[in-house]
Order: sequence, then structure tokens, then C-alpha cells
Amino acid sequence: METKLIKSWRWFGEKDPVQLEWLKQIGVEEVVTALHYIANGEVWTVEEIKKVQFKIKNVGLGWSVVESLPVTEAIKTAAPIREKHIANYKTSLRNLAECGIKTVVYNFMPVLDWARTNLHFQLENGGESMLFDYPTFAAFDIFILKRPGAATDYTPEMVAKAETVFHSMTEKEAETLAHNIIVVTQGFIDGVIDPTIADYKRAFLEHLNSYENIGREELRANLAYFLNEVIPVAEEAGINLAIHPDDPPFPVLGLPRIFSTADDMEWLQQICKPVNNGIAFCAGSFSARQNNNLVEMAKKYGHRFHFVHLRNTRVLDDGSFYESGHIDGGVNMAKLMEALINEMQNRQNSGRADIRIPMRPDHGIKIANDFGLNGNPGYPMIGRLKGLAEIAGLEEAILQLRK
Repeated sequence: METKLIKSWRWFGEKDPVQLEWLKQIGVEEVVTALHYIANGEVWTVEEIKKVQFKIKNVGLGWSVVESLPVTEAIKTAAPIREKHIANYKTSLRNLAECGIKTVVYNFMPVLDWARTNLHFQLENGGESMLFDYPTFAAFDIFILKRPGAATDYTPEMVAKAETVFHSMTEKEAETLAHNIIVVTQGFIDGVIDPTIADYKRAFLEHLNSYENIGREELRANLAYFLNEVIPVAEEAGINLAIHPDDPPFPVLGLPRIFSTADDMEWLQQICKPVNNGIAFCAGSFSARQNNNLVEMAKKYGHRFHFVHLRNTRVLDDGSFYESGHIDGGVNMAKLMEALINEMQNRQNSGRADIRIPMRPDHGIKIANDFGLNGNPGYPMIGRLKGLAEIAGLEEAILQLRK
């Protein structure tokens, strides 16, 4: 019996310009969403979960993946309120399980969930993508944010490039860059900064300062503590937890990164053995690090993949990168798809219950009518639909060739 990835789609609730009815029309099977209106660290009650669940079921779609149930900064930094937040997390997991939701995505990225310097990067075909330009990010860090000691995190050559970039900006352009990095890209995914405050850069620096004495090993220890607390509850409830990789998958702003490579995957499975301590495999995030071999990652650690994001990137000589679409880019998406298909067949042969892996087309290129929809950065309707069709076609072709 042939087994395919579950076609899913990230939906941001009532404020999302993409309507649930459209998703049913384009062949989506399941919605991926979260209770974004509940403050980080608070309990997700059964009542609130069912409200959202009813809306999704009412149009004939499923909801089996939560993206994300946020891990608070208090948990990441081991602040005194950590125990309360972990207790609330456990309660939310039990409540999600009671509602039949079996996969929960989270991340352990300090302060900043993801970073790009240009949200309107023009491609040759006229579409809009997103770019992480290293010199521009360094200019933000050193000369706009003015993080103490920031220049020591870059090579002298990069500092010189950053200074040139900074002096080429107008005051308005510098402010827009900072606002995009700190507020715009974070505001719809449970970011730490209140978008209504005036001095958001100062508040951001204060959050960065909370990691002054937390390096890679300390952050790893805090993740291990969290997992060893919540995984037994998740296992009992029948829930798979899935950590999202760092985006970008290398240190930024002096913050430690602990889930960016295959070595990090190995560490994850060693510190907490149950298979429901798993991975949300984001091909786009991992591919922004040139020495990551995504196909080999999928072959070795695919048994822990509980959710997959498929998109592609092109990495430039200085470490900058841009989002190049879903199957076009630095990753051989055909070989990666083969690895995912093989993993699902292995699950079927071994009798696992979670045979089909949910997949969603991650960030898309803005094209056609996307320019009028006013969606969240990275989440255009038509661009992601194009990606979904490409991925589904690639999967179908591989399966047909095997017959």
C-alpha cells in the first residue's frame, strides 16, 4: 500500500486572510495552527482548543499538529517561574490529547524566533522572497541596535561591510530594518516584544541581556530539563513533541544556538530516549547552513520526524541566504522526498501507528494575487499553493516510478 505525506497548511486563525474553505478546495487535508491569542506560559484549556477545532472540522479539515505551543523565555533561561510554566505546559499537553491532537511543535531559540533582513527581496521573475543578508544583519546588530560587544562576533571584514551598509541607509531605512527584525517577523508567532511599546529596541536588548551568562551548554541543560519533565507526560498522553530547528541555523546576536546540525539531533535523542521526543524537520532552516546534509539527516533521524516543513534556500558566498522556492535551491528535494517516503514505508513495515508524516509547504514566494492579500511575512497564499503542488507532484512521480 502506498503511503503519502499528509498535506497540511499553516493557518493563523481568524486574522489570517487565507480562508479555511479555500484550503479544502486546494487539497489540504489538515490545518496546522495554534491558540495565538493565549499568552505564552498560560494553560490552553479544553474549551478554547475545541472552539478552534470546531471551526476547522466545520469545513471538513483535520487538526492534528499544533504549531506552536510556545516554550517561554522563563523556561529557556531557568528563571524562578519556570516550574509554573512547565506545569502549565503539561496541563496544555493533556488538554490537547483529550481533544485528539497528537503532535505539538515548539522551539528553543532564545529571544528571536527567526530573522531576515529583507522581507521583499525581488527575484528575477518578479516574485518576492525573503533574504538574510549577513552584512545588513551585522549593521543592524552593531550600529542600529548597538548591542554591547557586538563587533567582536564578526570578522573585521564583515564589520567593515556592515559599516558601509549602515552609512548607505537613511534614518528611516535603519528604523524599518530594526522594526522588521524585532517586531514584524515576530508579532504573529508569539514573539517576546510587545509591538505597542515605543522603545522596542531597548526592550529587545534587555531580553538579550538575560542570556549574558547562558551559553550553549547552559541552554542545552535547560532544554534537557524541560524535556525530561514534559516527555513522560506527552508519552502517557500519546503526544509527539517536535522541536523546530534554529532559523538561521547559526549564532546571531550573541545568543547560543543548540538545534542547528545533525550533531544536535544526535544529542537530542541521547538526552531523552523516547521516540516521541522528536523533530519538526524544517528543510528551509537546516538548508541555510551549507555543511548540513539534509538527505543524510533524514535517513538517520527520520524516525523522529513528527512534522516536516519543505522549502528551499540558496546560500551565498558570505553566508547570506534567500528563500528560493520549494523544490528549487541548494537541497536536492527529490532525494529528500525519497528519504521521507522510505521512512514512512519503514514505519508501516514496523507497525508504527504514525505512518504518514504531516508536511506543510513552508514560506512561499509572493506571486500573482498574493500582492493584494496582505498575509504574514513568508505566508502568501498562491506562492505556498504553488509549492504544495510542486511537492505533491514530486512525491507522486517518485511513487509512480517505483511501481
